[in-house]
Amino acid sequence: LAPCGAAPRAMRAAPLAGSLCAAVLLLLLLLPAPGAAERRRLACATCRGLVERFKQGLADTAKKNFGGGNTAWEEKTLSKYESSEIRLVEIIENLCDSSNFECNNMVEEHEEQIEKWWFKLKKKYPDLFKWFCIETIEVCCPPGTYGPDCLACRGGSERPCHGNGHCNGDGTRSGDGSCSCNKEYTGEFCLDCSDGYFSTLKNETHSVCTACHAACKTCTGSSNKNCQDCKEGWIKNEEAACVDIDECADSPCKDDQYCLNTDGSFSCKACDVTCAGCTGEGSDKCKTCASGYIQEDEKCTDINECNLPEKVCIRENEDCVNTKGSYKCICSEGFEEKDGTCIPIVKTGK
Repeated sequence: LAPCGAAPRAMRAAPLAGSLCAAVLLLLLLLPAPGAAERRRLACATCRGLVERFKQGLADTAKKNFGGGNTAWEEKTLSKYESSEIRLVEIIENLCDSSNFECNNMVEEHEEQIEKWWFKLKKKYPDLFKWFCIETIEVCCPPGTYGPDCLACRGGSERPCHGNGHCNGDGTRSGDGSCSCNKEYTGEFCLDCSDGYFSTLKNETHSVCTACHAACKTCTGSSNKNCQDCKEGWIKNEEAACVDIDECADSPCKDDQYCLNTDGSFSCKACDVTCAGCTGEGSDKCKTCASGYIQEDEKCTDINECNLPEKVCIRENEDCVNTKGSYKCICSEGFEEKDGTCIPIVKTGK
């Protein structure tokens, strides 16, 4: 590893403080060391990020400090600045965040190659990523290849995993080239269909898998009559088609809930607050009314206890306030409750 204070030449004017440097080193020592394959993958990611920042630096410094003056002088001066060491230094200064050890270390280690490309090779090799990351420091691979020797991914480098998955280590010097298939596909080369999908096209190089009907676990076509096996919650009828099981027929829900059947399943929903048991949503689906409610016009509605012939609030100087399903007894205006009785509020002077 480069020393903690190491940084690209353009950045050495502002070295890290000693205490910060020590803290960074301590953190690096405490972190578990990645394996060789992981280090290769990280190195490629670092190089890719470095190149992206370099491209951004080119854009940020394009025609910098020019515009609005002597055009001929500007064009002459700009042509010198475009390939100057001053511009390169400005770009390198912003290639890495100060906390990105891997990036700073890579620039420090390969600064001469970057300078060589900038002054001598960029016209011949305009693709910095290909020249620097793949061919020069060899931390990445071309797309569709993997591993230390940049071997072709399974299915070939042109269409890794036959276009139906991701190649392990694709574009890096890591991985084993194996395929992680998209959800529709399975198999070593992602050419077979997963459960819940059926093949609409398949040859040695291409495969297209389409979703089965919602009722099918496996199938040969798009209809519920093409199911080989039904999903849980479905069953084959006399026509060998997978149809939904009505779980609500067995009353699986609690007394204060109603059952809602759905395709392949069911759910239990709370009854309306006016109900003591129900068959569906709303106060008109009550089996019986909850306490404090009465059935009127085929709905359970609130009983206004305050209007009953027999008074429910019997203390002196007390009023009745109706609530949903119940009522409250509160002291009348100008009275307050004390020791279970309503007494006049005593007004004190200023």
